[in-house]
Amino acid sequence: MKACESCAERVNIGCHHKQMSVLARAFGLLLVYLPILTLPFVITSAYLTYFSLKFAGAQKVKKWGDFLPDRASHRYSMKNQIVMNGSFKLSMAQSRLFWILNCTWYCPYSVGLFEWHAYLVKVVENWWCPFGHSRKDSYTEGAIDQSFWHIYPDEKAKLTEEDKNNPIFTNEADKPHD
Repeated sequence: MKACESCAERVNIGCHHKQMSVLARAFGLLLVYLPILTLPFVITSAYLTYFSLKFAGAQKVKKWGDFLPDRASHRYSMKNQIVMNGSFKLSMAQSRLFWILNCTWYCPYSVGLFEWHAYLVKVVENWWCPFGHSRKDSYTEGAIDQSFWHIYPDEKAKLTEEDKNNPIFTNEADKPHD
């Protein structure tokens, strides 16, 4: 059995990487850094979403820092950072600074930013739209105490039983009903 055939649920990239041309790999590397240009917009969007929740009355909303790894958990520092052995001296992969900037700053801050933004959007969705759909179970990370619809008794009555008692939208789902 080939390595890639044994990875049914994984993205298969390692088993194909060396088959790609150097030009294709270089172009791919360029594409991975172009989103840096969008980071100011994503950061702005995330903070606008965060503050919209705060102005709606939300408390205990997670912050970007809650999605970042602890600095002490990083395995490498500038002193012990591993680098690739390269065939030409100008390769960035042979630079400790390149790997430190990528693995300690760019990747964790980008992943943390997008995870935080997704979390915030799930909280907003749970607040304004406590209506079930086929992907709603994946919104549990953004569970809230009461949705906008749940805080108004006349409006809550319009919800289906499943939506009225969904623990993603209301903490009343945990309480016994009279």
